Amino acid sequence: MKYVIRILAILVLLSLLSGLYCSYTPEHKELGEKLIGFSVLGTVLFLMPLFIYHSWKGKKFSDYTLTKENLDKMRKKGIDKF
Repeated sequence: MKYVIRILAILVLLSLLSGLYCSYTPEHKELGEKLIGFSVLGTVLFLMPLFIYHSWKGKKFSDYTLTKENLDKMRKKGIDKF
């Protein structure tokens, strides 16, 4: 999964950079704007969900919420700021 994310990130970055390069040339301005748009769209629709799924896989959401049990655990460890 991490290789798919890396390859997709490299493809999106290359598309963005080539779109920026093309947008500065007058004869390819439309193509550059389309490449920039497709790279942003690819990031939002494909890269970010894959990255979020990969980074949260195997973790419990309850470990990151402030419940009474988690507050009691923190107090036992000596974190009394809460």
